[in-house]
Amino acid sequence: MDIGICVASHIGDIDYAVRAEELGFTSLWYADSQMIWSDCYATLALAADRTSRIRIGTGIAVSGTRPAAVTAASIATINALAPGRTFLGVGAGNTAMRIMGRKPQRIAHFDRFLTEIKPLLKGEESVVELDGNAVPIRHIMPDKGFVNFGDPIPLYVSGFGPKSLALAGKHGDGAILGWPPTLPILERFLRMTEVGRPEGSSPVAGPAYRTTALTTVTLLDPGETINSPRVKAECGAMAMAGLHYAYDGWRQLNQPPPRAAEPIWDDYVAMIQAIPKERRHQRIHAGHNCWVLPEEERFVTPELIANTCLVGSLDQVCEKLHQYKEAGLDEIIILPAFDPRYDVIERVGRDLIPAISAG
Repeated sequence: MDIGICVASHIGDIDYAVRAEELGFTSLWYADSQMIWSDCYATLALAADRTSRIRIGTGIAVSGTRPAAVTAASIATINALAPGRTFLGVGAGNTAMRIMGRKPQRIAHFDRFLTEIKPLLKGEESVVELDGNAVPIRHIMPDKGFVNFGDPIPLYVSGFGPKSLALAGKHGDGAILGWPPTLPILERFLRMTEVGRPEGSSPVAGPAYRTTALTTVTLLDPGETINSPRVKAECGAMAMAGLHYAYDGWRQLNQPPPRAAEPIWDDYVAMIQAIPKERRHQRIHAGHNCWVLPEEERFVTPELIANTCLVGSLDQVCEKLHQYKEAGLDEIIILPAFDPRYDVIERVGRDLIPAISAG
C-alpha cells in the first residue's frame, strides 16, 4: 500500500514537500481550490524544483474552473519540470465550485471535459467545445521545453457517487475515492468504478489501474482513544470537511446526512442556516481541511472522526490497510489538519511507512 499526501496548497510551505519525500511518501497531491489556498500549479512548480523522486500532481484539478486546454497545458508545464513523475488528478469541483455559490459541474459536462483532455495530455489534437462551437485544439509549440508530453501524464479521476465513479472507470488511468470507513463500502466504490470500464480494458482491481482514497491518519499511543485531544487536533479538520460536504449535498441535492452526523445534524444545520443566504456559501467551507472553527468544535464527535479518518494503533491501521490492499485499493493520501501537519507526517513516516513496507 502506497501512502501519499494531499497538500493544502501553500506557496510558502514547500519545505513540507521536501520533508515528505525524505520520509518516504510516494506522492504529493496539490489541491486546486481557489479562494481558499494558493494556486496549485504555482506550488507544484516550486515542489517540482525542490524534489527529485516523489510523484507530484493535482489533487484535484477542477474541471469547472479551467477549460481542458488550460489544464492540459498547466500540468504539461509541471511535467517539463518533473518528467516521468507528474500526474493529473481531476474532479468536478465539490469545494472549489461551491465556495463560489455554484454546484459541481454536471456529469454530462464532466464527461465531455474528460473526453476533451485525454488527447491533449498526450500532445494530440482534441475537439473542444467553446461557446457552443466545436473547435480543434492542440498545443502548437510542444517542443523547446515549454511543456512535456513525451513522458506520460496519468489521468486520475475523482468520484463520490455512481455516475462520477463510472466516469473514472471510463476515462481514467485510476480513480480517486472518498474514504471508505468499511470494507463493504470500498468494495461498492470499486464496483461503481468498474461499471464504466471499456470492454476489454484492465479491471479496476488489477495492477494496470490505480485506485486511491483520501483520508488522514492518526496512530494511537498505548492507552490513547479516539476521544483524545491529539486525535481531535489532527483529524478534526477532515471530519468537519466531511460535514461541510454532507451539508452541501443536503441543501443542493436533497441527499440525507451520513449516519455518523445524525446526532449533531439539526444543531449544525441551524447554525449554518442562521448565516445570510447570500453569503452562506462562503461560511460553509471556512477553515476547510485546515482548521476547526471554535463554534464548530462541538460537532467533531468520535463517530464523525471514525467515519472520515483512519485512527487506531499501528497494528490496527496496518491490518486495515492490508485488507483494503487485498480488496483493490492501491494508495491512501492523507490530508492532516494544517497546524499539526508536520507532526502527522513525521509519525506516519517513522512508524507506518516502514511497517507497511515490511509487511
